[in-house]
Amino acid sequence: AAAAKAPVKKNPKVANVSVQLEMKALWDEFNQLGTEMIVTKAGRRMFPTFQVKIFGMDPMADYMLLMDFVPVDDKRYRQVTNTWPVPRYAFHSSSWLVAGKADPATPGRVHYHPDSPAKGAQWMKQIVSFDKLKLTNNLLDDNGHIILNSMHRYQPRFHVVYVDPRKDSEKYAEENFKTFVFEETRFTAVTAYQNHRITQLKIASNPFAKGFRDCDPEDWPRNHRPGALPLMSAFARSRNPVSSPAHQNGTEKDAAESRREFEREAGGTALHQAEAAHQQLMSRVLSPALPG
Repeated sequence: AAAAKAPVKKNPKVANVSVQLEMKALWDEFNQLGTEMIVTKAGRRMFPTFQVKIFGMDPMADYMLLMDFVPVDDKRYRQVTNTWPVPRYAFHSSSWLVAGKADPATPGRVHYHPDSPAKGAQWMKQIVSFDKLKLTNNLLDDNGHIILNSMHRYQPRFHVVYVDPRKDSEKYAEENFKTFVFEETRFTAVTAYQNHRITQLKIASNPFAKGFRDCDPEDWPRNHRPGALPLMSAFARSRNPVSSPAHQNGTEKDAAESRREFEREAGGTALHQAEAAHQQLMSRVLSPALPG
């Protein structure tokens, strides 16, 4: 048998880097229920937003921060709902069952943080938020969104890449990055929420869902009541309850866009709205260096 490939010794610029997942308690709560993330043709931001605090960088070195998403397994899933005694009421339980082999793999893409590259000192002085990242199920997407198959499970991965100033830096690609995986952030991609408890938790923790929290559940739009089936997608937004104000973690325009999207969905309007959002990709440069 061929000898196992020896692990690559990492560059000291990344070897000592450590990462702390922000909002871990909220991620854990979603994970216990079975996190679901909406994917749409136009692209949907994640909620909870992936946010991290970074330690151990060289303050004067340049780094790029990236994310990609890998399948958890080679299976496609379906949701089975057991309702008793009457289907229209909320007293039901649900579970995921394997529906078959996974669909053909989607194009592998990498999303880089828009502030990349930046000095280690800049990355470490504040929480890093990937609130621009969007998920889509459009295989022909040309906006740079992450393409995923609905009803498949995915694991987000976070990569810290040291920008090596040497002219032959490509030879050192494997030693110039470090990957971090938080299992509590894995999720099932869906086009509409399958578990009503996920819907309730998203409403309870989403800053743009205040109107729904302030009213009685019976006053919610019929398709959005916790027990309503089918559930009309998506209360997923770009920011979590304790994220920074719009002027710190994004522009006021971004906040307005997120609010409008939430309100459109709350009213039951069409999900697939055309958007023009150009995001550059680093996949052709960095993907060969990333694991798996």
